Amino acid sequence: MLEQTRLLLVDDHAVVREGYRRLLETRPDLAIVAEAATAREAMDRFRIHGPDVVVLDLSLPDMGGVELIRRLLQRDAGARILVFSMHREPLFATQALRAGALGYVTKSSPPEVLVNAVYQVAARRQVISPDIAPELALALIDRPREPLAELAPREFEILRLLLDGLGPEEIGARLSISAKTVQNCHYQIKSKLGVRSDIELTRLALRLGLI
Repeated sequence: MLEQTRLLLVDDHAVVREGYRRLLETRPDLAIVAEAATAREAMDRFRIHGPDVVVLDLSLPDMGGVELIRRLLQRDAGARILVFSMHREPLFATQALRAGALGYVTKSSPPEVLVNAVYQVAARRQVISPDIAPELALALIDRPREPLAELAPREFEILRLLLDGLGPEEIGARLSISAKTVQNCHYQIKSKLGVRSDIELTRLALRLGLI
């Protein structure tokens, strides 16, 4: 009997999810055991189905994918996670890998890159899609000059939510932390990035391609 690698797909766009589900299901040794449109759905499906590989997008409506990676690994330190994202900026890949993902593939990659990445992550090997690998290598070399790379994954998620216009209470509710913790983290983010105000923070994020 053929041994199958069991997958959980996490993406809030049903049409996009359907597209790569069909692609992956063409392989007889890959099986989609569950899908989720939000991070909380993903955590629930992960608990119920225990997939071999989680393929997830970073842009989710309730909490970011970087935070989801961290939480899945808290539940299961051996979780194998592949990020499949539209973001081509090295910063996003860096944060996803630092949070614990084994792979990062952009949605602009050829279909075979995604399929191969699933096999690589299932085998517990790290993989980066070729279209961003050179940029990511350069970003890691130049890391001292990349201030956003100094943020911890939780800080990076809070920054993204702040830039989306969310307040401390809403961010706290999404991440299951207190508004006070969010405010303290907001201060730490500005301190690490060397900015004094939210206007300067937004300008820096624009300059570095975060928004």
